Amino acid sequence: MSLSNQVQLIVYPDSLGSDLVELHYVLRRYLSEAIGGIHLLPFYPSSADRGFAPLTYDEVDPMFGTWRDIDLIGREFDLTIDFMVNHISRQSVYFQDYMENGADSQYADMFLSFNKISPDGEISEAELAKVYTRKPRPPYTIIQRADGSKEKVWCTFDYEQIDLDWASPLTHDIMRRYLIQLSRTPAKMIRMDAFAYCTFKLGTNCFFLEPQVWELLQWLKDYVAPFGVEILPEVHEHFSYHQKISEHGYWTYDFSLPMLVLHTLYHHTSRVLKQWLAICPRKQITTLDTHDGIGVVDVQDVIPPDDLERTLNGLDEKGANTRKIFSGPEYQNLDVYQVNCTYYSALACNDDSYIAARAIQFFTPGIPQVYYVGLLAGENDIELVQQTKNGRDINRHNYSLEEIAKEIEKPVVQRLLRLMAFRCACQAFDGRFTIEDSPDDQLKLSWTDLPHQATLHIDLTSYETRIAYYDTKQKKMVAFTA
Repeated sequence: MSLSNQVQLIVYPDSLGSDLVELHYVLRRYLSEAIGGIHLLPFYPSSADRGFAPLTYDEVDPMFGTWRDIDLIGREFDLTIDFMVNHISRQSVYFQDYMENGADSQYADMFLSFNKISPDGEISEAELAKVYTRKPRPPYTIIQRADGSKEKVWCTFDYEQIDLDWASPLTHDIMRRYLIQLSRTPAKMIRMDAFAYCTFKLGTNCFFLEPQVWELLQWLKDYVAPFGVEILPEVHEHFSYHQKISEHGYWTYDFSLPMLVLHTLYHHTSRVLKQWLAICPRKQITTLDTHDGIGVVDVQDVIPPDDLERTLNGLDEKGANTRKIFSGPEYQNLDVYQVNCTYYSALACNDDSYIAARAIQFFTPGIPQVYYVGLLAGENDIELVQQTKNGRDINRHNYSLEEIAKEIEKPVVQRLLRLMAFRCACQAFDGRFTIEDSPDDQLKLSWTDLPHQATLHIDLTSYETRIAYYDTKQKKMVAFTA
């Protein structure tokens, strides 16, 4: 039950059509030749963060559909689903019982109360300052019970996302059952979201602590592997973390690629990108865009500091100036480690540049994922950001069936669909990857699995993208302009 080496689509259950039924229609109607898999973002009942604050994993949110809908989609496409390792919803039965009953709750041991962490229920500011967080606040929330008593509880992300105590046998018991249940669905891969924040130890940064992190990943793997399911550890950080994950035999992400491709196309140079392609993990999922922003921290020590600053300035000029416009305290747009922008907008809505970017992604080692907004070459949704005050919503537009029918006809989208269909059908990508010699203002990459061959050649000045490949019907090499 291995993953197909074909393009995958990243999509919310209600972002291409209003629910899973309409999504399935869209997949059948427009994408049957363009994708082999789908990463279906959280479809469970959730209280925040568009699905990433799950109340339970036993249910599909009725707003989206049923398990039958998940099953039908999973029969036709390689299915990746999410498991939020770090936290569970504040509104879950577990935390609500803890809110009501405190230490007497049957679920009390699932959570990291300061009363459990420290004898006096307090942690010094100095200790808290060591903790690695992505939010401009301490990693806890203060809960108040009906009797007026207050308590501090560990909370790394949103206040609706309460951290789990993975040192607790109770957490293991409850999460084990969920993992087994999810593995019995048609899913071929489960993404382990925010797993690196689960290694809690006072006096440290509580992030990706070794060897605890490997023990946790092995534990997660043990409960999905009997069903033939792979795990995909998710972490946005320095590229060395991904190399470690890969060295341990797991799938990982290439989150360095999005900024590297912008650097390559903005500055018309393949030098840094080729250096990265020579060392990047091979067992990886590649992205240019996701439901999050374009990573900055991911390319530290990959792109030289001056070049990175130039690239960020270019990103501001071309499409991400919104991060300056929406930078006030009322906007949740304080992601210093990433830039909120659609990838098409990041390339100034230049069709040739955009197709060149996707061609680079599809020729990079790994299985490529295309985010649904990127699929339709979507531009920044300023109106939605102004409405929600959430910076990431700039890249989270929901498309109705009527909008999709219109957007799918855009020339750049038709070009992208043809390129995706080529990547899905060409057998050369199961073979050997080569970075061919080329001038700095050119990029030439090839794949060989004889007799199948495919070679990409991009002029980084004009963005002309040419692909030559072995045609199995004609039994010879042919070429086309993407």
